[in-house]
Amino acid sequence: MKPCARGAGSAPQYVPQNPSQEVICVADTGILIVGVGGQGTLLSSRILGEVALRSGLDVKVSEVHGMAQRGGSVVTHVRFGEKIYSPLVGMGQADFILAFEKLEALRWAGYLKKGGIIISNAQEIPPIPVTMGYQKYPENINGTLADIATTCMVDAGKIASDCGSAKAVNVVLLGVLASRLDFEKELWLKIIEETVPPKTVEINKEAFKRGYEAILEKREM
Repeated sequence: MKPCARGAGSAPQYVPQNPSQEVICVADTGILIVGVGGQGTLLSSRILGEVALRSGLDVKVSEVHGMAQRGGSVVTHVRFGEKIYSPLVGMGQADFILAFEKLEALRWAGYLKKGGIIISNAQEIPPIPVTMGYQKYPENINGTLADIATTCMVDAGKIASDCGSAKAVNVVLLGVLASRLDFEKELWLKIIEETVPPKTVEINKEAFKRGYEAILEKREM
């Protein structure tokens, strides 16, 4: 299945992989944060990078904006470890793919390493070719992702809305990711407090906590 085009930032088609175990955090960790322009992927990458940096790790972040202002694909590469030389995560090298929209999870799945984890928002945002009727949004993306890797599918939009703002989807998903990394929960909350607009601090902190503690739909081979 070839993902629908969404403009600049589209990636090579995925190569299915079947992981045998979950990844928590390794010495050299690579994470792709992917989504659609306007979803807050770049803010999330900055929070993640700052958490890793303050934990004493070398951090490299590479932001690829693509057609961010037009609803196009946006991807950020985040790598951290004792010493990181390149900011880019290669094909088949990502420990996690954090996807803010599930078609984007499918689009970038080829970057996941064997044993890696996909964390995806359940939201569907049809790309322009779909909305114009030129292509169809792929069916059964959840099942396809499950065939590729261990997948955590979460309704981050509902959780964010319950916390008081649908815009907090990115922080909900960061919470899900954080529950699988070794960084202190309180450090995450501190960086969030320092990074988001002051009037949204409490909403975002609650969104992070809800994501961190979320009961996830997990699909494994």
